[in-house]
Amino acid sequence: MKLKIAVCVALAVLLQTNLRGLWEPLVLIDLPLVVVAYFALKRDAVQAMIIGVATGLATDLLSGGLKGANGFTNTLVAYCIAVLATRIMLDNPLARIPVLAGASALDVMLYVGLHRMLGQSLRLPFVEMTAYTVIATTVVGTFVFLLLDLFFSERVSQRRQFAFRRRAARRSLVRR
Repeated sequence: MKLKIAVCVALAVLLQTNLRGLWEPLVLIDLPLVVVAYFALKRDAVQAMIIGVATGLATDLLSGGLKGANGFTNTLVAYCIAVLATRIMLDNPLARIPVLAGASALDVMLYVGLHRMLGQSLRLPFVEMTAYTVIATTVVGTFVFLLLDLFFSERVSQRRQFAFRRRAARRSLVRR
């Protein structure tokens, strides 16, 4: 399971840092935030915060931006979502959409706030950056959530176990 999580985190960070080369507007999709939000919705706050730190710092190191800004914002967003998920049942895929939009808005506001507080420049004005990032991350993140649900589904491992049991049962029937 930890290997699957590491693969998801690495893939999200690599895609995030390499999307700018394909098409400039794709950089507004925050894939590491989507992965952090997905694991924060699983109600494990410590795991979500560790994933938030890892994705944020890896994104900062590979993107060349303000070091630690994404690490801080992803960790804080992971904590907020995990606290919300422990108090409210968010297992429904439709309930995840507003959570993802809110997480994206909070992430952008914190990111812009850190940049302004430290005197760093941004590519876009605040309102444009917030609107485009929230829309792009929410739309793409909804589909990524569905893919992650399939990837981390326990039903797949149960099917494999049942298939093994059926084969064993068939072998015992054949031998009699």
